[in-house]
Amino acid sequence: MLKMFDKGIELTMGQAHVKRWIPDIMPLLTDEDPLGVHDLETHRLPLESAAHGYEIFQKKQDECIKVVLAP
Repeated sequence: MLKMFDKGIELTMGQAHVKRWIPDIMPLLTDEDPLGVHDLETHRLPLESAAHGYEIFQKKQDECIKVVLAP
């Protein structure tokens, strides 16, 4: 901690108030998609292909934006 202090490193933390906003946000994501979030899904893969999904996302292959894994 002293080294961080000497170097002027600032450490902050916080917590998102997710539970408070779930009732407001979920209808925007599940109903008629008014925000257009479904367009972000570029790849849908079975759960068994998770490693491949992570790889194409990380390397931005095949114009990958969002991989959705289905059980």
